Amino acid sequence: MYSLSFIWNPSEGIDLGFFVIRYYSLMFVIAFTIGWFLTKKIFDKEGQTPDKMDSLFIYVVLATLVGARLGHVIFYQPELFSQDFISVFLPFRTVPEFEFTGFQGLASHGAAIGIIIAMFLYSKKVIKKPILWVLDRIVIAVASGAVFVRIGNFINSEIIGKASGDFPLGVKFVQDGISKYQVVRSTGIKNASDAYTSIVNNPEYATILDAIPFRHPAQLYESFGYIFVFLALWYLYWKTNKSKQMGFLLGMFFVLLWTVRFFVEFVKEAQVDGRGEWALNTGQWLSIPFILAGIYLIITSKNRPVTS
Repeated sequence: MYSLSFIWNPSEGIDLGFFVIRYYSLMFVIAFTIGWFLTKKIFDKEGQTPDKMDSLFIYVVLATLVGARLGHVIFYQPELFSQDFISVFLPFRTVPEFEFTGFQGLASHGAAIGIIIAMFLYSKKVIKKPILWVLDRIVIAVASGAVFVRIGNFINSEIIGKASGDFPLGVKFVQDGISKYQVVRSTGIKNASDAYTSIVNNPEYATILDAIPFRHPAQLYESFGYIFVFLALWYLYWKTNKSKQMGFLLGMFFVLLWTVRFFVEFVKEAQVDGRGEWALNTGQWLSIPFILAGIYLIITSKNRPVTS
């Protein structure tokens, strides 16, 4: 029944003694690094100079981080603006106590909006080409980056799925199933990481572990889907002439990526309460406009040929 299920209790990251490299942050570094190489290859093909690529990288990194963070707070956690304003922009919280958290809580819809705004500025101030020309080329790297961001979410035990019942791919997210405060109180071990490990490995705490349900690894479902989004866009750019129709690749990105997101949301725990079991959640409602915009861009792309 649970042939492929497992218990997930990761460490925070790679401990160097003087510094811990958090896995979530590492996934972002990998995403941006691969994205840089992919886009450089595309820009080289298009005859763009290295300085254009360097500027693009800065624009995209800042837009992704700022847009994703603001998107999460605006769409899912607006109370932070009044309850803990500093945590909106910095990687720690001050309520109820000061704690370094890293940048947890990043929304892909916010990142998309941030990138579109940044690319509008980049197209006007730096590369002097239509914004659709720019977006058609960077969405390939964005799709590849999304794969690693969702892996980072899985590592962090965040954006978890619903209880999976008898489904064979269930995962026990130990660090989501019991809070740091609860695990320390239950075990008497002051270090939360050691307390979580004790719960997993010590039969004395089997009752606590059993109470944590197996859940769908929704983050991995989404990450797997994004691999195919990336491969489709990569193929369309290099093997067809669709890059000569401005907006086509961006439209395909919108349709494919947010269709994956829309369907995976059915097995995710709602990030905003107050909906029925099968009613559309916030993530799905936010995905629909992107899908419709993508369909429009694909249909009308023949009217926007690349002229130079």
